[in-house]
Amino acid sequence: MRMEEMILISVDDHVVEPPGMFDQHLPAQWKPKAPRVVRKRDGSDVWVFGGEQFPNVALNAVVGRPPEEYGMEPTSFDQLRPGTYNVHERVRDMNANGVLASLCFPSFPGLFGEKFAKHPDREAALVMLQAYNDWHVDEWCGSYPGRFIPLGLLPCWDPELMAKEVKRLARKGCRAVSFTESPEAHGWPSIHSDYWKPFWTACTDEGTVICIHIGSGAGMKFSAMDAPVDTMITLQPIASVDCAVNLLWSPVLRNYPGIRFALSESGIGWMPYFLERVDYVHERHHVWTHQDFGGRKPSEIWREHVISCFIHDAAGIRNRDLIGLHTITWECDYPHSDSTWPQSPERLWECFNGVPEEDIHAITHRNAMRFFNFDPFRFRAAERCTVGALRAEARDVDLTVRPRGGKPPTTEKRPVTTQDVLQQLATVYSSVPDDTATA
Repeated sequence: MRMEEMILISVDDHVVEPPGMFDQHLPAQWKPKAPRVVRKRDGSDVWVFGGEQFPNVALNAVVGRPPEEYGMEPTSFDQLRPGTYNVHERVRDMNANGVLASLCFPSFPGLFGEKFAKHPDREAALVMLQAYNDWHVDEWCGSYPGRFIPLGLLPCWDPELMAKEVKRLARKGCRAVSFTESPEAHGWPSIHSDYWKPFWTACTDEGTVICIHIGSGAGMKFSAMDAPVDTMITLQPIASVDCAVNLLWSPVLRNYPGIRFALSESGIGWMPYFLERVDYVHERHHVWTHQDFGGRKPSEIWREHVISCFIHDAAGIRNRDLIGLHTITWECDYPHSDSTWPQSPERLWECFNGVPEEDIHAITHRNAMRFFNFDPFRFRAAERCTVGALRAEARDVDLTVRPRGGKPPTTEKRPVTTQDVLQQLATVYSSVPDDTATA
């Protein structure tokens, strides 16, 4: 098998929402309250909703920039590669990267829509959330059938409303939703309670996958204030173990046989020992902790319900049989700083040294197609879906790396620290100045 013959489906990418996205999806009486983009005095563009502002932090949209500009400064749309926010340019960038299909998480609403969930006006929040979902399903994904796996947001402040939105989205053909790593971090009951039963039931009934992205709980893990920010970046995928532990030991996987979860941007290299450890803990302690897996190992239950994904994880691929080959998927993470765009096939191929062709097909697209019940071949013949075929359609896409400007977290030639980044973010998230104008 050659690299050009791979078919790539990415189960974790991100969209930077474009200005005007709500225009076609809100009744007239709600448009004055809609989230909007404003330009600040420093030239950055921010989304404003309910008196709060939400910027495009640079690490979230750095494709096409040189690494020297990966700092966490606020950015304007004219500093971003158009593929971050324009669906037509996104598909061209996907073609140039040899990627057939993509599942896109939100940006300004938060990874699972928490900006809507925390809005004090619940009626307005629900209207805006549903408008967001309609834009995402109908405009973003609907513009190119077979190229996107739709992902919905939910009104997490009310499990009954969540269930209704799951069903509404399913009627629109969207059977994946985003949820938080740790509800308790947002002031809601944990997944160990019965609070979320209507949500679990609706997802099981509709065959909807629950996607849990890193950083959607209490945020990214920081250590000491003077620690290099590299510590946080290193911990990002490994931190998924906290969510994995709670999910496995909760009753959810055992009480809902058809429920499915996707750990997004989780990495896979840590999973062999995680699965070994949970089986050992169960063997040694289940008698006194009263954990009942019906005579089965916890790892067996896990492999029936949960998939994970990776960007570049050669260690995980070497141990794929310990993880469960059928549970491994791939992600591009466009346009974030960990993304390997536009060299994703080349970097992924490095991980496949000595891997059989059937295993490669499982990891690159078949597992994702099965788990998300997604069939891109309905819209495009398989031979037109390969890395080579897609890149042949994108020969005119400009892949030049260009400086786009912005403010670094520090001008000193020393390691960037946690404190540098947090101080910069504090100014980014400050109140919206009076002299802003709609972008």
